[in-house]
Amino acid sequence: MTDLRKIEQFLYDEADLLDNPDLDGWMTLYTEDGTYWLPAIENQPDPLNHISLIYDDRVMMEVRRRNFVHPRAASKDHQVRSSHLIGNVRVQGTNDQGDLVVTSNFQALVFYRDEQRAFGGKYEHHLVTAGDSFRIRHKKVSLINCDAPQKSLTIYL
Repeated sequence: MTDLRKIEQFLYDEADLLDNPDLDGWMTLYTEDGTYWLPAIENQPDPLNHISLIYDDRVMMEVRRRNFVHPRAASKDHQVRSSHLIGNVRVQGTNDQGDLVVTSNFQALVFYRDEQRAFGGKYEHHLVTAGDSFRIRHKKVSLINCDAPQKSLTIYL
């Protein structure tokens, strides 16, 4: 059985990179074929045949990262602060690719442009073993209010 504590620590480390925000460090957690998915509706079956709030491969993650860190980016006009809480971490088994499938609940507070926004939902990570740690092949972020109007997201959840 996989060490649950090691998985939890990896998820906490990912949240810490997002809270800093350190998108350079965060992107190193992903495999070269890694994807990040934020569905637009509850129980959305897939990101390819349906509209998503975000569905990024490594190329799009890199574009967002570059836009976020660029010195003249609009996001630099106001500091982004966030706090992620993760709980109820559960190992669901492995998928067809042999990735470890892990689910967890999350809450994230994001403060940007003098406004605080709360997000909550469920994460699904597909993890690949990398030495004594992991890398993310796929992350699905299922917001509890995914079908509600959403303002532009400044940082990944």
